[in-house]
Amino acid sequence: MLGAGLFAGLLDEVALKPRLAVGAATAVGFLGPGLWWMTEFHVGGFVLAVAVEAALFTLAPASTPPGRALWVGLPAALVGVEALRSAWPFGGVPVATLAQTQIGGPLALASRLGGGLLVAGMVGVAGVALAAAARRRWRGALAAGATVGLVTLAGALAPHGHAVADIGVVAAQSGGPRGLRAVDNPGDGRLDAAIGAARRLQGDADLVVLPENAITIDGEVAASDAGRQVAALADDLDATVVAGVVERAGDRFRNLAVAWGPDGAILGRYEKRQRVPFGEYIPWRSVVERVADVRFVPRDAFVGEGPGLLTTPAGDLGVAISYEVFFASRARAAVRAGGEVLLVPTNASSYPTTQMPALELGAARLRAIETGRAVVQAAPTGFSAIIGPDGTVRRQSDLGQPATLVAEVERRRGSTLYTRLGDAPVLALAAAAGVGAWLIARRRRTHETSRPRAGG
Repeated sequence: MLGAGLFAGLLDEVALKPRLAVGAATAVGFLGPGLWWMTEFHVGGFVLAVAVEAALFTLAPASTPPGRALWVGLPAALVGVEALRSAWPFGGVPVATLAQTQIGGPLALASRLGGGLLVAGMVGVAGVALAAAARRRWRGALAAGATVGLVTLAGALAPHGHAVADIGVVAAQSGGPRGLRAVDNPGDGRLDAAIGAARRLQGDADLVVLPENAITIDGEVAASDAGRQVAALADDLDATVVAGVVERAGDRFRNLAVAWGPDGAILGRYEKRQRVPFGEYIPWRSVVERVADVRFVPRDAFVGEGPGLLTTPAGDLGVAISYEVFFASRARAAVRAGGEVLLVPTNASSYPTTQMPALELGAARLRAIETGRAVVQAAPTGFSAIIGPDGTVRRQSDLGQPATLVAEVERRRGSTLYTRLGDAPVLALAAAAGVGAWLIARRRRTHETSRPRAGG
């Protein structure tokens, strides 16, 4: 929050070029560390990503008028920039966002009202409050501070659904080496380890979640030995089992969450819609492969359809597969379709450091608050977690180790305001504030030019 205050203070009463310089420096300082995980794959890709994302971020000070109109325009511009980063390029890269910096703090509760974009706006308003206080502009500081306080209180008191039943859930983590590329997926060994973790369950469970890529096969899972293993697990535990499945089909593949019922029969499947650029597909592959090594992504993923929803005896389960957890729209679609619990089968084993697993866990916590749903995240090497609908982490695994996380979670119905309305109200409010800021700045310039000069 102090950083937001410093950012707002440095932009006060300066011309366009200095604002751009401050914006660029802030963007690199924020996004460089936030996107550092990309260096684990390609340093050049990291530099390019930071340059593009920093350029987008710099649009905030560039589109904000100088002077006191900045106090209105800057939070609005930050909302617009975060919305743009969530949609472009390549369908958006909403990793290391302003909202994610507030996980665990009171401002995150604002996401029940307006999602991560409202949280980003409140970060801007809080920065304005601190900058105004530093300059002893007490009226502006009090107004901005009161706005942050009221929005946070409204988020804490806002409806966020209600529990209809409790279910016993298990997130099974296989453990194993980290820093593996997708082409090095250990296949059946990972499935055996995940099933072994699930079988260490003490007591009964209604739902068992196995990680993304727990099964990697050619052809369809229903006819495979791996599918029969999971069916046997579901039958033995008398529980619904949801597992991540990769079905290879020639030069393409499907990334799925598949549900088996307590009798071992397949109940449904959801195919991932939000693919990872340069991870699950190569944009402009025919061009890129001429100048870059693409052997670690030999196949492009198909694009799924519809909301992530699996109807099972354990309840109606919303699903956001791995990277999709960074996109509020995917969790919102799943809950609007009837999801009572949100599942996140994921695979962060490609990352040798803790950064991406931690970012993903933070995003899952934000999705829980936004939707008012408990989240069950299962990863082969961590972090696996069980998260309450208020964003608190109830169970969490260690990285790399086999783990069996067990808890009771609420199946919940009802909506948060964000689930009902989405991003449109916040975007409309930000647009109105941005226009208002420029009108304020124009009126101020008109007033200054019309003021009589001394001795005139």
